[in-house]
Amino acid sequence: MSVVALLAGLAVVLGLLLPGPFGATAAQAQPSDVRAPGLHISDGRLLEGNGNDFVMRGVNHAHTWYPGETQSLADIKALGANTVRVVLSNGHRWTKNSPADVAAVVADCKANRLICVLEVHDTTGYGEEAAAGTLDQAADYWIGLREVLAGEEDHVVINIGNEPWGNTDPSGWTAPTTDAVKKLRTAGFEHTIMVDAPNWGQDWQGVMRANARAVYDADPTGNLIFSIHMYSVFDTAQEITDYLNAFVDAGLPLLIGEFGGPADQWGDPDEDTMMAAAQQLGLGYLAWSWSGNTDPVLDLAIGFDPSRLSSWGERIFHGANGIAETSREATVYGGDPGDTQPPTAPGAPTASAVTADSATLGWPAATDDVGVTGYDVVSVGGGSETKVAASSSTTATVTGLTAGTAYTFAVYARDAAGNRSPRSATVTVTTDEGGTPGAGCAVGYRVVNEWPGGFQGEIAVRNTGVAAISGWTLVFRFADGQRVANMWGGTPTQDGGTVSVTPASYTSDIAAGGSVTVGFTATKGGANSSPTAFTLDGSPCATA
Repeated sequence: MSVVALLAGLAVVLGLLLPGPFGATAAQAQPSDVRAPGLHISDGRLLEGNGNDFVMRGVNHAHTWYPGETQSLADIKALGANTVRVVLSNGHRWTKNSPADVAAVVADCKANRLICVLEVHDTTGYGEEAAAGTLDQAADYWIGLREVLAGEEDHVVINIGNEPWGNTDPSGWTAPTTDAVKKLRTAGFEHTIMVDAPNWGQDWQGVMRANARAVYDADPTGNLIFSIHMYSVFDTAQEITDYLNAFVDAGLPLLIGEFGGPADQWGDPDEDTMMAAAQQLGLGYLAWSWSGNTDPVLDLAIGFDPSRLSSWGERIFHGANGIAETSREATVYGGDPGDTQPPTAPGAPTASAVTADSATLGWPAATDDVGVTGYDVVSVGGGSETKVAASSSTTATVTGLTAGTAYTFAVYARDAAGNRSPRSATVTVTTDEGGTPGAGCAVGYRVVNEWPGGFQGEIAVRNTGVAAISGWTLVFRFADGQRVANMWGGTPTQDGGTVSVTPASYTSDIAAGGSVTVGFTATKGGANSSPTAFTLDGSPCATA
């Protein structure tokens, strides 16, 4: 989802979704003993080759713009995702991803046990965005990758083109979408094909909803899934559930191929309903996006760092109906949908190498009828738990602790099917005295852009402690007479050079180890030095 696409897609009257002409009720697909050629659609459901029902739980990753971020897929997998949607370019608008590069991406997905959704982003907003390419051009690109993708039907879904029509005459979406599908089938592709909606993916005029049956029936293999992108158009529960249920009731396959949660000037997407409804209906979802967005409010990880999840990232990976809770690994990689037995509880943890701000924990291994794949370490207190570390072995080091403070830790085991063990016994650890100021928070400040008389800035506030922060006040001082003119992610109050920031609703909670980002524009004179000291709720923060 490019920023241009988001702006254009939301510059319309929001929330106007047309009723669809659907009727028949979808039957739940049952596993079959007959193996199909890889991922495929049956009775409105996405199945694996062995008939296992597969529900995508993952995120989008902007590979074509950040080809050097090769660690990202491993980091995304480590947080529990079973799928990644990878942004590619056919060379029409951005640098073309070569067959060798695409082959490497597929191999990386497989090495990290992820289902790989590949998409061409150059089609974004066609008909309204002058630089956009056509679906026919995207289809030609896929045909040029035929040798790379042949035989990968178990692991790869082909998303022909991202958001391939803007808001100008979106009824024009139907014919080129159908033609592109037919062109790929004629070329011999047996993969599951994914098609995005018009209206910059959000289908607010209901064109995909009204024509989905005709497009689906035009695919001679029936191996087609529709993708709706949900941003600020979908800001009420009724809009979301009406749209998703229309496809389910019609027996037509659908997933939420992109969605956002943070509020912006166009509205506040209802991500809680999106995720809850997807879980209830057994539909996939792929959050936008891992990192590197022009508007960082949509970054799940700050600076591609999996240890620095934003509040949006914490919501996606660790929140209710989130990836950690609902993702199940594809059986082609060894995941077992029939495995409902959780591991035994790990043995009681013990602590070693305790310092002022860290402690290393070790514990006896848990057992499982299939196999333990990892452990989660939690901090226990006040009747709640906070995840503070994860490990594939029986040791983990917890960092970001406060000096001279007692902490209680426990451990859970998990298996490949996502089953979680009972909690282990607890261990209480008291950190050494002598911690440094700022042990509970760190602030990164940067100037994003600058012009005569003004500039755009960004402040990333990271919680380096082990307990969540709910509500906060950040204070800093400008030295050169700068004044904040507009802010998103927070509300500023300025007295002279001193600025106090309180959070917006979507940045109010900062999970342990997580971060939130506040952006702003400001006026300035000739000098524009950065603030050198920050306090969070009166305590000094480290600077990053």
